[in-house]
Amino acid sequence: MDLNNQYIHSLLIIVAITIAFLVIMLLVAATVLAERRVLAFMQGRVGPNRVGYGGVLQPFADFIKTMMKEDLVPDQSTRFVFLLAPMIAVVTAIMVIIVYPFGPTITLPFIGTIPLVISRFDVALLYVLGVTSVGVYGIALAGWSSNNKYSLMGGLRSSAQMISYELALGLSLIGVILISGTLDIYNIVEQQSGWHGMQWNIIYQPLGFVLYLIAAIAETNRVPFDLPEAETELVAGFHTEYSSIKFLLFFNAEYINMITVSMLATTLFWGGWNVPFAETVFGRGTILFALVSVIGFFVKIIAFLFFYIWLRGTLPRFRFDQLMDFGWKFLLPAAILNIVVTASFMFFLTP
Repeated sequence: MDLNNQYIHSLLIIVAITIAFLVIMLLVAATVLAERRVLAFMQGRVGPNRVGYGGVLQPFADFIKTMMKEDLVPDQSTRFVFLLAPMIAVVTAIMVIIVYPFGPTITLPFIGTIPLVISRFDVALLYVLGVTSVGVYGIALAGWSSNNKYSLMGGLRSSAQMISYELALGLSLIGVILISGTLDIYNIVEQQSGWHGMQWNIIYQPLGFVLYLIAAIAETNRVPFDLPEAETELVAGFHTEYSSIKFLLFFNAEYINMITVSMLATTLFWGGWNVPFAETVFGRGTILFALVSVIGFFVKIIAFLFFYIWLRGTLPRFRFDQLMDFGWKFLLPAAILNIVVTASFMFFLTP
């Protein structure tokens, strides 16, 4: 690769990272607004509707208000760790976005062939699992460094929850790996483009998908698995002592995690950017096909995010012992059973 091509390649990566970051931040704001409006509708309320048309500017108003609040640090806290914890949470949440393919490869004049993914490598799925599992350190360190009993309880709960459900989450993906024969997320999406874009892995792995969905909701600390926060028991859990920008980082990390979990479910089980009959109608490699594929990818993500909101407005919180029992006594055995069944079918049916 000559020097000019290196500059163009580096510039494209910087542009792609910037666009992906802005898209994710806007999606976070839209998800916050949608959650407040949908929950209000489910509970017979109005929800935010004063700032901007239909309350569309409410997330930005809340952002400005939160940033203007006093940034407090408890006297008895471990200051360095207290400041580091929210950074760990948000950085690990957003790092995994680089490996998700937003759409198919396209060809542009004067530029050439461009895959709609920031970075592609052979073990992308291992990278996702490894980076996301580090995010719990932010929560655990926040609970410990605050020198607050409620915060410490939230951090300990999050650690126990991660140990219980991270194992089931990883095992729920083994079936997809066995079927695909690769850890490259881009290849996994490409392999689901058969049957006119409808050969999705959820057809072969319905149990694996259900197990992943349950474990992913627990990993993101959302209802009914929001034990690390548990406002009715622990004030605000691990971020009780946090305010201003540090609280905002934890808040953003939670919603970014929801989005990235939805992205992983979409790419591994729901065909990624594959839209039924899009390739037949528009032709692979065209700009229109790429546009439809990107829109389809985000529509699937929004469907998962709506499911998150729906659960929050529907289900009560588990007790902590129920949470542990469910993870170890149901999810883990079911995930192992799914692996055994999938491996057996592939052994006997694959020529």
